[in-house]
Parts: sequence; C-alpha cells; structure tokens
Amino acid sequence: MLALDAMIGSKLAALPVPTALVLPGGRKLGAPEPRITLSVNDLRLLPLLSAGQIGALAEAYVEGRLEISGTMRELMAAAAALLPQDPVDLATRRGALGWWAGLLREGKSLARHTRERDARQIEQHYDVSDDFYALWLDPRRVYSCAYFSEPGMTLAQAQEAKLDHICRKLMLQPGERFLDIGAGWGALLLWAAERYGVQAHGVTLSKNQHAYVNRLIEERGLRGRVTMELRDYRDIDESQPFDKIASVGMFEHVGRANLTAYFAKIRRLLKPGGLLMNHGITAGGVANSQLGAGMGDFIDRYIFPGGELVHVSAALAAMSLSGLESVDVENLRPHYARTLWAWSDALEARLDAARRLTRDSVLRAYRLYLSGCAMCFEHGWISLHQVLASRPAHDPALGPMRGALSSFPFQRDYMYR
Repeated sequence: MLALDAMIGSKLAALPVPTALVLPGGRKLGAPEPRITLSVNDLRLLPLLSAGQIGALAEAYVEGRLEISGTMRELMAAAAALLPQDPVDLATRRGALGWWAGLLREGKSLARHTRERDARQIEQHYDVSDDFYALWLDPRRVYSCAYFSEPGMTLAQAQEAKLDHICRKLMLQPGERFLDIGAGWGALLLWAAERYGVQAHGVTLSKNQHAYVNRLIEERGLRGRVTMELRDYRDIDESQPFDKIASVGMFEHVGRANLTAYFAKIRRLLKPGGLLMNHGITAGGVANSQLGAGMGDFIDRYIFPGGELVHVSAALAAMSLSGLESVDVENLRPHYARTLWAWSDALEARLDAARRLTRDSVLRAYRLYLSGCAMCFEHGWISLHQVLASRPAHDPALGPMRGALSSFPFQRDYMYR
C-alpha cells in the first residue's frame, strides 16, 4: 500500500493543476491546497488512477464511487496529464490485431445497428429531457459543432453562422427540395426554409425532437413548406429525389459497417447533379474507432450507445464506393473544442437547475462528456469534418467521355461571399 501511495503521490505532484486525493477514512494525498480534489469511496480505484484509466474513473464518478470538486476545465487539464500515452495510439494498438479482428469489428458494427437498436439508442440519448438540453444549448438548440467565423462570436451567433455556412455550401435556392437527415430540434430545417426559400423535409428517430419541431412548424406558419417525420433514414421514399441533402451529426450513429450503404441510400435520394453536406465527428487516427484509456467505452455506455467513429479518409472512401464525388472538405476541429467548452460552461453555471430536470447519474455523465470531449478536440484525438459531395450527372452530349456534372462551381469563393 505504501508503494502505491508513493506512486500516486508522485503522479499527483506531476499534474499541471494542484490536485489532492482523499481516501476512505479521510487520509489525504497530494497537494496541501488543491484546486482539484478526488475523493474515492472504493480503494479498487487506486490502481486505475495510477494507470491513467480515465474512462473507468469517469464511470466511477457517474456511479458515485468517486467524488470530484473543482472546475471542469482544470479537471480536464489534470486528466490529460494522467494519461499514460496518446489515447489515439492506445486505441490503435488495441485494434491492430490483424485482418480477422477487422472482420469481427465489422460484424459487431452490423449487429449494433438494426433499425430497432438504432431507435432505442437515439431515444436513450436525445430524449433525456428537452428542458435539460435547453439549459446549455443555444436558443435554437443546435446540438452540433458551431462555426466561429469571427473571433468574438457568442455561441448563439456561431451556431447561426454554422447554419448559414452549410446553406451557402449547398447553394440552396428557392423552391429546391431539401432533406435534413437527423434533423435534431429543427434549426437547419427552419433556417433553410425561412432564409433560403426551400421546401424542407427532416427525419429523426427522437420522439421528443419530432414533437418539438412540429410545434415550431405550426407556430411559425410553415406548414406546407417544412415537414418533419419520425422515420429511419433507411425508409425515406426514393421516388422523389431531393436537390440538396444535409446530414449533420448523423453518420456517427450509422456504424462503420453500414457507411457505404448509408451513402448509397443518400445517392439514391439525391437528384443527379445535386449536393450532399455530411457534417460529422471523425476519428483522430486512421486505425482506431474510439479513444483509448477507456474513454471511448465510457461514451459508448453513458452517452452515445452504438456510436462509431471513422477517420475522414474512411468516410471519403465510403462516399466514393457509393457513387458520390467529394468536392470540398473542411476540418472544423478547433471550432468544436470551443463549442463544447461553451456547452460545458453553460451547464456548469446551471447545475442546480439541471439537478431538478434529470437524474444525478445523467448529470454527472454529461458534465464529464462535454468537458472531456472539449479536451479531446483540443488535443486532436477526435476531429470534425464537413464534406461536401455531389451525385455526378453525365451529359450524353459529351460523348464517350461522359463528363460528370454537378452544381458545384469551379471555385470555392462562393461559400464566403
């Protein structure tokens, strides 16, 4: 025990934030005047702390076997320093077991993403409580990476800038049929309809979001211009293709094994020459599908069950295999770090209200999830890419070369005018 105490004391002393550990019975290790204090109720957590198993420690906090005092920003600075090595490298090493392990992973991915399981998993996350999310999201309830096009923007301004950034990239025009897959609380749907004059249609698997958006449609007098369905993307009618499609924060829930089928479905839903905006979280490493040190397991268990990340190169490959041509790629990783810190700070400022709206275990999980993901985006362990793609149309007049056409122009400056 003395050797373990000494090892933990040495680790605590090396952290960038003064940190103390309180053991059962009140014995204290670490900084005499800490800004972060960890109080363990279970001595079995000590080896996990010594090994830097951040995910297991987070699980202990959610379950009440570990208490934490201090700010989330300083806690994450300490957590990053506790890691034994880069969590991307840890996850990659764990996954590098040969071709047969890859097949097992693909099989597991397929099994996790049936229609029924996807519906349950989305409900588990998004139907926690609309009022809970409203505490820390912007007024439009945009639950995806903001776009800080100006340094001094508030979160609400940056989310509106993101909505407009997507609409400009897609070159939305009045009267076009626009589909939003995984439409959330409807911010992009309503923005596109009210500011760009499109006929907007959204789908979601969340009952709460479906009801909320349909109320907004009625309140804003948008019936006939905007529709929102409770529907799996796999069941969207293909008989009337769309001019433009957006998928924001959606493909992370599809599963690695289903990506090609997912983009093939989108291709069938898109008119020849039309554009797709795929905005989603991507893995920081080429070979890993989640973070190491138990962090990916924690997110899978408590936040996004069934979520799977792929490197942007895998997403581009799946698009190409599905017959879509990628025409523009933008990395918004720093924007998501800032977005997540804004969400985390907003939640921390309203903890008492949050406790009245949801279970303590849910609140604990979200406190760590928001701040932990902010840290991960800051370090580049996970990323966020907007990929604009087209469904090429072939012009027979061009002869045997069958030139591929789309509405994407020769230059990108149209996005920023």
